[in-house]
Amino acid sequence: MAASSTPCPTVPTTELCGSQWDGIVLVTDDPSKLDGSLEVLKEAIQTYKEVDSGADGLAVVIPLPSLPAKRLIYACTGPVTRDIDDVRRFYDAAVKGVQRALKAGCKSPLLVCPAHPLYVHARGVATLGALHALYVPLEIRQDVPDRTTKAQQLGVWAVSEETANNIAKRVEALESGRIVARDIGGSDPERMAAPRVVEYLQEKFKDTAIKMRVTSDAAEFEENYPLLAAVNRCAKAVSRHHGRLIHLEYTGEGEVDKTLLLVGKGITYDTGGADIKAGGVMAGMHRDKCGAAAVAGFFQVLDAIRPKKLRVLGMLAMVRNSVGADSYVADELITSRAGVRVRVGNTDAEGRMVMTDPLCEMKERALKETNPELFTIATLTGHAIRAMGPNYSIIMDNGPARKLQTAQQMQQVGHEFADPFEISTLRREDFDFVRGPSEYEDVLQCNNQPSSATPRGHQFPAAFMMQSSGLDKHGCDSAQPLPYSHMDIAGSSGPFPGVPTGAPIIALAAKYIYPRL
Repeated sequence: MAASSTPCPTVPTTELCGSQWDGIVLVTDDPSKLDGSLEVLKEAIQTYKEVDSGADGLAVVIPLPSLPAKRLIYACTGPVTRDIDDVRRFYDAAVKGVQRALKAGCKSPLLVCPAHPLYVHARGVATLGALHALYVPLEIRQDVPDRTTKAQQLGVWAVSEETANNIAKRVEALESGRIVARDIGGSDPERMAAPRVVEYLQEKFKDTAIKMRVTSDAAEFEENYPLLAAVNRCAKAVSRHHGRLIHLEYTGEGEVDKTLLLVGKGITYDTGGADIKAGGVMAGMHRDKCGAAAVAGFFQVLDAIRPKKLRVLGMLAMVRNSVGADSYVADELITSRAGVRVRVGNTDAEGRMVMTDPLCEMKERALKETNPELFTIATLTGHAIRAMGPNYSIIMDNGPARKLQTAQQMQQVGHEFADPFEISTLRREDFDFVRGPSEYEDVLQCNNQPSSATPRGHQFPAAFMMQSSGLDKHGCDSAQPLPYSHMDIAGSSGPFPGVPTGAPIIALAAKYIYPRL
């Protein structure tokens, strides 16, 4: 399987007049404030507005005969100073601008986004938007050779050469991770079945700073990851659908002062299992692997940037929730890796099942690591979308993570870098909800309703994972407290049909990688 490739190189420049550019994409909220070397763009927009006053908020093509590019694609952000505005205005405008440039026939667009006093990272965010528009799905890259790329290059303009270089370098690293996440998360369930995810990542991380090993033996699943094994039980009968647990490791140079332990949900296809998704709601369930895809993408960013003194461990639970005679079913009692007796309530709650035992293993490892923080990342619940709407990741902390203000810090960097978070709070009711209702079981995996129809439907799954993994024994009242945050990215992972976003890679990099550069 061909590994991911950058859709086109990002080329830093301080010049508008280079002959290599066949279109200039201007992203700004106020073209009247352009000056200096951008004066020619302001004049072109002013002339255009004399015949079309409705250009603001759109991406329009304006003749630019005075420069080799010949055309200006003006992508106005709209207002950016109101209480409701944020840096996503620049991202969205860049997406629209580059898409319009491609329709106009551009193959080498130059992105111009002037610095903005309210948004320090506006130019980098706009460049990420432009690259999102230039992404070519893996299926197309593999199957349609003449559509491998949408553009030959993307120019990144800034007043100084150093600024232009820094923007280009950082966004290329981030985009390389988002490409990995989109390739895995967005590709169809056969192309990215668990064994093929392994092939893809083996090729991607060959001869890099990332160490990788794979667990695939069914007996080992049964012994060490019994909850995951239950979900995999039906799929393992089909060799190409048999699950994989992918272990990734990165250790930066120098004495480690922070360790991240990430577990990603990688359901390669979710039929719902015995509680089958009926009524047409199964479509799009190849995207239930975007949590694991994001973890893999984050490791790609780690390899591209190689931050010092940071250690990151990852586990990707790549399992298909198939339906058939060997499906796991509601009412089964399964003892987790942590020795907790779990009663299955709904087989469509498979994501928490496949992550719990890996989370338990990460808990065990965290006790031996330096300054650890644990995360689960998953497209886990429909309730996350009902509660917060699309476009937003949800993060919730346990007690030790609350002391670190992990959720608040993730929300802040997400706000600054157009990778937004909403914060939820774990409450005693969430733990009460999953407490075993009878003497048969310790914990109830789920109720018998969809999460979207259940009050606190995105919070109680985190309580289930904490109790079933034994992580609840490492709260603030413990002799060995462990910070843990759960991220539900069901809303932020991207539209279907459509291209995945790669959330929350950018926010994770902004919080844990860039401060170390």
